[in-house]
Amino acid sequence: MRPLLFGCWSLFFLPGSAVGGERPNVLFLVVDDMKDWVNCLDGYSGTVHTPHIDQLAVRGMLFQNAHCVSPRCAPSRAAVLTGLRPSTTGLYDNGHWWFPNLPDTITIPQHFRRHGYRVGGAGKIFHHTAGNHPLHLWDTFHRLTFQEDPWFRGSALNYPWSASGAPPDGFPFSGVSGLGHENDWGSLTIAAEDYDDAVTTQFAIDFLRQQADKKSSPFFLACGLFRPHLPWYVPQEFFELYPLDEIVLPVVPENDLDDLPEAGRQLAKDRRSDWKTVRKADRWKHAVQAYLASISCADARMGQILTALQQAKLADDTIVVLWSDHGWHLGEKQHWHKSTLWEESTHVPLIIAGAGIQSGTCRRSVSLLDVYPTLNELARLPAIPSHEGHSLVPLLRDPGRKWDRPAVTEFRRGNAAVRSERFRYIRYHDGGEELYDHRTDPHEWTNLAANRDYASVKERLSRWLPDHWAPSADTKKAFEFDHQSFTWTHRETGRVISGKK
Repeated sequence: MRPLLFGCWSLFFLPGSAVGGERPNVLFLVVDDMKDWVNCLDGYSGTVHTPHIDQLAVRGMLFQNAHCVSPRCAPSRAAVLTGLRPSTTGLYDNGHWWFPNLPDTITIPQHFRRHGYRVGGAGKIFHHTAGNHPLHLWDTFHRLTFQEDPWFRGSALNYPWSASGAPPDGFPFSGVSGLGHENDWGSLTIAAEDYDDAVTTQFAIDFLRQQADKKSSPFFLACGLFRPHLPWYVPQEFFELYPLDEIVLPVVPENDLDDLPEAGRQLAKDRRSDWKTVRKADRWKHAVQAYLASISCADARMGQILTALQQAKLADDTIVVLWSDHGWHLGEKQHWHKSTLWEESTHVPLIIAGAGIQSGTCRRSVSLLDVYPTLNELARLPAIPSHEGHSLVPLLRDPGRKWDRPAVTEFRRGNAAVRSERFRYIRYHDGGEELYDHRTDPHEWTNLAANRDYASVKERLSRWLPDHWAPSADTKKAFEFDHQSFTWTHRETGRVISGKK
């Protein structure tokens, strides 16, 4: 059920020109690892507190069946921000950094900056916070910093647990030993304003306040919130929203993997040891509570930013886009983490609201690859012929119109899922297949791939699979990155790529 309208947002109209015929501003909200467990998507069986996301959904277009391009941070974000599929670029996994491999590709912030926008960014937009944010993309940028860890206080390292150093005092806050820093959760002994996402949020708020006095040119502001990415460190007030006796755990049939091909079973087994460790410690409900708390914390941060947008009197002239790079498993398919081609990993929030956007709900299956061409059309920027997504403006005008294009999600080389409104079809690199009918099996418990009655469905959906898979791009290990000069040097060829164009 769609939530009731909270607050006093303005009404919006059919897509078209912004107020006064000027190009609209763009507020680009990116959330890490947020599955469909937001109230307006009904992904969680219990109560989830996301009032600000729900409010944005009411005032704009909620895409109920939106899917990521890849269920991993780096390839997903690279695809959205370049408009190109992993199978085209070879950026398949988190070790594939986009910029040293595609230095001449025009990303969303670049495209807007080249066409007169003031472009700001904060937090996690591309994957990795230091070596993957070329300076020439932005007029101003605030890197993600992990204030909560004294060892890394104020640093702009990739992640605090990726370098040598002590975890925060009191670790493990989860009470579960053996999970490591990345998999921890809890509330830290720091002020709420010192958490990483609080710092990112404050930068975004300050940027918006500055734009209230600079209406000579439109702005593009990208704000990337890290939670609900692990570790689930958020203030205690968000844990208190979810009493343990009200937590609803996912239903996980013991035989759920029996009808999967071997490649599917292998994906399910990846990182399963973390789930086993959590269950052995009798902390599964606590982990789900922490994930929900992190979602609500992200929601509150977005609420602060959207309030600042209103207070700066910029809301009527601004398009707001909210998306998450991929979902997350909390035991579904006997899996923990992301990195699968099932619904839990691919189904994400996508909301477009603001200047010229009518309110509504769209049930058509869409891809995050469509975000770039959609923004180009809404902002009246030149289309880029190489883009592989399609503008969603027709669905913004008429969310019930015919839309025959399913969403395609790729994971590593040779594995892909095709999600239509009704079905999910998966084909792995070794030919293994899965097919699920969401009309009768929303949890994807029954693989119909071997059922001859569905042969025509498989044939129809398989046409959307990539017909070519690019070789894997060079990993970050192939390059030497210099933080001072902001350059990448290829270790074998000596080629130098500058991030200060």
